[in-house]
Amino acid sequence: MDKPMNRIKEVLEERGIKQTWLAEKLGKSFCMVNAYVCNRRQPSLEVLFQIAEILKVDVKDLINEKQE
Repeated sequence: MDKPMNRIKEVLEERGIKQTWLAEKLGKSFCMVNAYVCNRRQPSLEVLFQIAEILKVDVKDLINEKQE
């Protein structure tokens, strides 16, 4: 099975941050953020950078580059 495309879920869990909080900060619906977190949808680059800024992480920490 392929690895998920993004690590948003892992980063949120590591920091104890709720998806609802992130959705509020992003100005997006919970459903949209949940789709990103569950890898049903991929955020645009712009949104990915916003998420990185909000979570105070490098954007590289939010993506899985290594596909095994």
